[in-house]
Amino acid sequence: MKEWDELLAPYKQAVDELKVKFKGIREQYRHSPRHTPIEFVTGRVKPVSSILQKAKRKAIPIDQVEGNITDIAGIRIMCQFVGDIDTVVELIKIRNDFRIVDEIDYIKHKKESGYRSYHMVLEYPVQTIDGEHPVLVELQIRTLAMNFWATIEHSLQYKYSGQIPSHIEARLHRAAEAAFRLDEEMSQIRGEVREAQKIISTTTDPINKPNG
Repeated sequence: MKEWDELLAPYKQAVDELKVKFKGIREQYRHSPRHTPIEFVTGRVKPVSSILQKAKRKAIPIDQVEGNITDIAGIRIMCQFVGDIDTVVELIKIRNDFRIVDEIDYIKHKKESGYRSYHMVLEYPVQTIDGEHPVLVELQIRTLAMNFWATIEHSLQYKYSGQIPSHIEARLHRAAEAAFRLDEEMSQIRGEVREAQKIISTTTDPINKPNG
């Protein structure tokens, strides 16, 4: 386990640092008159057992998992609206503190299961006591509705060891389409939602609350 701790330490550092950076973007928006495209940010490092399972499934030698498994470190950015995803993608593309290695748009080109999300693989340079150590980080950008569906689907994949019964798969696919229709409907009233949120923020923030 000590060897694994040493291997995963840079990944944990990358996740911690990127979470701070993306949350910082969210806070900058919240202190401006503009709508924040980032609702919240989460991150994790894959458990050793999951890394071993994936390495076995993909026939990757254990000493070659770095560079061959791109989601050992994972960051997820959740957005309120589908349009916010494009904004976040553009914000990421103009940064120079990491390099984009790959990107896949599973929103315009959904998976057969109905899965939707925007994926990026970033090469992030972690600064260690031994110098710079670049690690790969998978970034997923999705709406709250997409995330709800993906979380349920992941749980069922785990329960059925990747062999979800066909009748449940059919229901999942219908649910994915329903979730996307919800995203589309909410996008149609995006202006109203933003205005309502601005009113709530103003009336509950004592700094911005009008006198009297």
